[in-house]
Amino acid sequence: MTFDADLNACAAMVERADPWRFRAAMAAPVETRKLLFPLYAFNVEVARAPWVTQETMIAEMRLQWWRDALEEVAKGGPVRRHEVTTPLARAIAPQDAELLDELVAARRWDIYKDPFEDAAHFERYIDQTAGHLMWVAARRLGATDEAVVRDAAYATGIAAWLCAIPNLEEAGRVPLLDGTAEGVSALAKGALDRLKSARANRGRIPKAARAALLPAAHAGPVLRAAVDAPEKVSQAALPDPRRHFALRALVSRW
Repeated sequence: MTFDADLNACAAMVERADPWRFRAAMAAPVETRKLLFPLYAFNVEVARAPWVTQETMIAEMRLQWWRDALEEVAKGGPVRRHEVTTPLARAIAPQDAELLDELVAARRWDIYKDPFEDAAHFERYIDQTAGHLMWVAARRLGATDEAVVRDAAYATGIAAWLCAIPNLEEAGRVPLLDGTAEGVSALAKGALDRLKSARANRGRIPKAARAALLPAAHAGPVLRAAVDAPEKVSQAALPDPRRHFALRALVSRW
């Protein structure tokens, strides 16, 4: 399969900014990458939009640009020309665009320095970001069991969130409701339990859709380390899961 310039640009963007998902996409069948690279590049663009400026209004405008683009996809009409939106519009359906709009809206939290309101707010943030992203990918590839996918996505999202804690705190954010060792360990334990549940039910995911869940292969080592030694989160000392991921990816397991 030959990638066009837009797909190559998406792949390069993901490789630079999201190595976890880049490795997962590269472990997927080549044809599947036509979906994964635009979707993951979209996520990169949206995730960094709140951080490229100190001006909240400009950050809001950047996110709104993506919401407007997704509205065009959802309506099924012409979509603005862009190296990410163009291949993304070819890869997803209108109902996917609606979910991705919720993902963009959730990222508004990143603009401001307010803490999460409560546990429900935090859980919703993880579900609408990591959860929606993985579910859109899995659904496009034929998955129908949303609960299994969202369990894997939650674990993936929490693992990534824990790795990001030092940078978030340095930027003046309050990323955790309970930043004590006990609170961090409990958060990681809950995510690890959901990862175990997803893996126990992996048979419910069609083989063709399992590529969408490969990012979860990174999560286990990170979550286990955070359960056993929660101080590693603030020390930026969580393990690099690349070797573990490579072994699982060889057999397309997560």
